[in-house]
Amino acid sequence: MPAQKRFKTGYSGVYYIQGKGVTGSSHKIEKIFYITYRKNGKLISEKAGRQFQDDMTAAKSSGIRARRLEGKELSNKARRLEEEARKQAEAGKWTIGRLWAEYQKDRKANKSLHTDQGRYERYLKSHFENKEPKDILPLDVDRLRIKLSKGLSPQSVKHVLNLLTWIINFGTKKGLCPGLPFHVKKPKVHNEKIEDLTSEQLARLLNAIKEDSHPQAGPMMLMALYTGLRRSELFKLKWDNVDFERGFILVRDPKGGLDQKIPLNDAARTLLESRIKTDSSDYVFPGRGGKQRVDINHAVNQIKTAAGLPKDFRPLHGLRHVYASMLASSGQVDMYTLQKLLTHKDPRMTQRYAHLRDDALKKASDLAGDIISNAASRDTNKVVSMENKEF
Repeated sequence: MPAQKRFKTGYSGVYYIQGKGVTGSSHKIEKIFYITYRKNGKLISEKAGRQFQDDMTAAKSSGIRARRLEGKELSNKARRLEEEARKQAEAGKWTIGRLWAEYQKDRKANKSLHTDQGRYERYLKSHFENKEPKDILPLDVDRLRIKLSKGLSPQSVKHVLNLLTWIINFGTKKGLCPGLPFHVKKPKVHNEKIEDLTSEQLARLLNAIKEDSHPQAGPMMLMALYTGLRRSELFKLKWDNVDFERGFILVRDPKGGLDQKIPLNDAARTLLESRIKTDSSDYVFPGRGGKQRVDINHAVNQIKTAAGLPKDFRPLHGLRHVYASMLASSGQVDMYTLQKLLTHKDPRMTQRYAHLRDDALKKASDLAGDIISNAASRDTNKVVSMENKEF
């Protein structure tokens, strides 16, 4: 390709060539300005800009040339190299945004992950997406915690900060980044509400379940009451998880923990044996098309309403509380056993029921006192009787 004709300008080291430019709907011939200069003994010739597209002039081109000669501005090539180096450096950084992307891939696509996606997008992304863990300061986390506390409950704030630490801990375990050099302070949560039912409320509920026609709502509520299984665990329960021969239920992924076994008691066994297992689904309580169920709120809430239970009582999780409360208050189940039955990873979760066991122990202690008092009374009566005989 023949070299294009160069046109001199009134400025040293500045020339232009002619090329086609587009301005609006018309095509015009425009000047394309170039500058030449020597840097470290090397002759450099590079484009300064186009007349119309860049609003470039010979005078502006001369100014660019002067700044580059003085070292105040990089050459085009040096800028390209610098930008490429910056991009490579960025690609090697494990920012919170990149760690979050990998963290998502490592987790199961379920409701819990969907919830965490919302937390990340709403609360973490704008603050930490482009930061590496090593660049996060305690002040950064404190500011976020204080900001969130103005509109969210302590439990919600704790969930957000937990997600931040989980993302970073994931990166640390995978060898992608160092961990935080400080402890993330989280709000204290006093969330020990226990949903319980009186004997009258429980009787009304059992009657409402008996009269309800939904094929799964009532049985699911009874299973929660008989076994203490969580809502999600009832949804995931498969026939293969029920060992009728040995008398156990295998609880898959109990709230993010390892699979665990709980006893299959007689009430639960009778309920499950009464259900019809179909070839179209592996699930005990299948959803549409035999797939895993994802919701049953409307049906169980209808039963709750029919039984006249409190509005804030959760039909499935509340019955898990009832199950735990009945065992704790019986005085026959210790806290360690209750923890295992509820598949709590942290024994502190089970301690919310400890006061119910204390009530049972107090009754037992009072009974011991009554027995001793009765024995003492009988001895006293015996002595009086003997004394009367002497007269």
